[in-house]
Amino acid sequence: MPMLDRPRWAPKRIDLTRPSGARVYDYLLGGGCNTAADRELAKQLLEVMPQVRDTVRLNRNFLRRVVTYLVGQGVTQFLDIGSGIPSVGNVHQLAQGLDPKCRVAYVDNDPIAIAYAEPLLRDNDLATAVLADFRSPEQVLGAPAVRSLIDFDQPVAVLTLLMMHFVPDSADPARLMGRYRDALVSGSYVALSHPSFTGAEGELLADAQAVGEIVQNTMEPLHVRTADDLLRIIAGFEPVPPGVVHLPLWRPDSAADVGCHPESSLVYGVVAAKP
Repeated sequence: MPMLDRPRWAPKRIDLTRPSGARVYDYLLGGGCNTAADRELAKQLLEVMPQVRDTVRLNRNFLRRVVTYLVGQGVTQFLDIGSGIPSVGNVHQLAQGLDPKCRVAYVDNDPIAIAYAEPLLRDNDLATAVLADFRSPEQVLGAPAVRSLIDFDQPVAVLTLLMMHFVPDSADPARLMGRYRDALVSGSYVALSHPSFTGAEGELLADAQAVGEIVQNTMEPLHVRTADDLLRIIAGFEPVPPGVVHLPLWRPDSAADVGCHPESSLVYGVVAAKP
């Protein structure tokens, strides 16, 4: 990419010809932190399965309901892992809009996501962004910016929304999640959203599988999992009602938000507490 075309927010060491999950997600939400490669991949996904954009929006609505619920439970600290680009309607805006004392640490392994986040959060003393990977719990939990902002002697909500599908079984996501669980006190929470083909059949299933193949061929393999798989990943936490359900079914604001076929979201959501 010519230097004149390189966005100011993009670190020079980053190859912008390769798409990024965080930036594709940003594009699907209507954000501006994305490149030609990201937009091209997003368009490929939309050609195969136009509802991909709806699924991304459902996940963002799930995030809003989750944060609202957790603040209502008295949680004022959030560790958002795999946070992506902190665009409109993200955790610090939602949580601090409900309780100005809320502290939010964003964590992502995409340098562009962090480079874009830093100036947005510069004037917010209760929010930070850290370059780290979920698969390295010590790196995440021990990051100076995280330790200086988050008090792990008090309840913390760990958010892992539309992130775990990039963690293969060979990395043992349940073991990794257990490392985070062990760092949390009673009264803490984990929130998870994750692609699943459970309930999909016919054309919907074929389209979803095609999307998975495109993602695998351009970024990295996408791992879909069942509700039981997700319960194993969050072992040691107790799911709050309604448990593991498709996104529209998790504490919807109204019956209209559920729709006729909530399973067509192809994404499960769950919030669970550490007893």
